[in-house]
Amino acid sequence: MIVALQERNDYENFDVESDVLYFKTGVQGLVCFHGRNYNRTKKMTAAELKQLVSTPGFYQVSSNCFVNISKIKSIAEGTIYFGAKYSDAKKLNVNRRKQYVIEQLFTQRLKS
Repeated sequence: MIVALQERNDYENFDVESDVLYFKTGVQGLVCFHGRNYNRTKKMTAAELKQLVSTPGFYQVSSNCFVNISKIKSIAEGTIYFGAKYSDAKKLNVNRRKQYVIEQLFTQRLKS
């Protein structure tokens, strides 16, 4: 019996909690998802957007930006790194107050 394996296309079919590093909300329900090697904009309804921003694995770092705590590799000098510190991996700047809170959440995640 021959079974065709279905490959998962990260760009078309992505899982928000496991694939997305951070996302930014925009006007009229547009949400820009930032993954390891892609950025994708998707239009969402108000109910979908409300459910998305209340996802427990994400933390709001600015008025329109939410970061996936489980994808953070390190935090230093107001910058969140999603890969090696001195590589081409994605990074995101945050203010010191948010950095402190994210560091607390990050260390709690490492302990558990």
